[in-house]
Amino acid sequence: MMPKARPMLPRTLIAVSFALASTLGTAALAEGTATTSTSTDTAGNASASAADTRPAISVSTVGTATIEGNIFVSGTIGPVEKVLVQPQIEGQAIEELLADVGDHVEVGQLLARLSTAALNLQKSQLNAARAATEANVAQAQAAMVAAQAAADQAVRVSDRTATLQQQGVTSSAAADQAKAAADSALAQLTSAKEGLSAAKAQLAVNDAQMANVDLQLRRTQVIATVAGVISERNATVGAIASGAAAPMFVIIKDGLLELRADVAEQDVVKLANGQAAEISPVGSAQPLSGHVRLVEPKIDPTTRLGVVRIAIDDSSSVRDGLFAQARITVARHENAVVVPVTSVTTDPDGTFVLAVDDNGQVHRTPVMTGIRDQGMLEITDGLKAGATIVARAAAFVRDGDMINPVPDTAAAAAPVSN
Repeated sequence: MMPKARPMLPRTLIAVSFALASTLGTAALAEGTATTSTSTDTAGNASASAADTRPAISVSTVGTATIEGNIFVSGTIGPVEKVLVQPQIEGQAIEELLADVGDHVEVGQLLARLSTAALNLQKSQLNAARAATEANVAQAQAAMVAAQAAADQAVRVSDRTATLQQQGVTSSAAADQAKAAADSALAQLTSAKEGLSAAKAQLAVNDAQMANVDLQLRRTQVIATVAGVISERNATVGAIASGAAAPMFVIIKDGLLELRADVAEQDVVKLANGQAAEISPVGSAQPLSGHVRLVEPKIDPTTRLGVVRIAIDDSSSVRDGLFAQARITVARHENAVVVPVTSVTTDPDGTFVLAVDDNGQVHRTPVMTGIRDQGMLEITDGLKAGATIVARAAAFVRDGDMINPVPDTAAAAAPVSN
């Protein structure tokens, strides 16, 4: 008996099965290709991501510039030299005032007149006394002439009598009497001479008194002893002039003013006469030029402050007593290597900056600093112009770190030339 034949599958089912197998194979191939491509892209992106993970740090380029070392002070404007005008005579009333506050005066200019009535009366009395003294001198001169003649005559008589006595013509008593008369005449002559000297001395005293009155009369005219500007007038018409009272006038000599400012003791040693200064008085739109005139040698033991006096070149626009600030230039370096102050750090190991090489690696670089001016700091040793340094945030960067340098716009705006 023959076995039964297996029924055959329909052709349509076979075709579907083949198509399904082909589709699955193609999908598997595509999946393998996609997996390979994804692995390659991931490796490239990982390299780029490593560079992107570096911290972005602001950097600046070291440049050169003219840098100034300045000291800032403040104080009050006052006269360089103040001259007090006092009356040189006492007890005379002020009759007239010819100058006022703010007036410019010259040497010898009349400022005020004092009363001369009492002095003129005294001068009249002295004139009368002098006339009497002159009369006494004339009388003394006449008396001396008479005494001289009498003395000469008495001496001649005494000499003749002595000769006759020696010849035996006259007695010794007569000779003695003649000699006594001569001695008396000579004594009277001496007295007459002394009287004349006394009269002349009295005349000299009278002349001295007259000269003193004339001097007092001249001093009733109060004059300016220096040229300058009157800053005070305390005199009043009718008041009695006195040297013990307040000065009649106060003159700012030559109108020169200066700024007297306190300065910290650590800055005093940096100051010297002649250093340029820029003064900014309160309310003034434009600063004034000046220079250090004097650095006082004493430091206040309580405040630990010194005093600097700054002469103002043109003080016509400022007033005595005005408050002002000043900037004193104590040093000026041209073509100095400068960096932002924020880029310099100091620790127990010293002062340093963080330099950045072309690969973005940070290197600690020791430096020596100099003048600081408006946010910039001079580097005297350790850096050259053109180097790249970390401009800020140095506390977050260490030696050897890799960074992504970002130019610092604030540092670029600083007045530095490469």
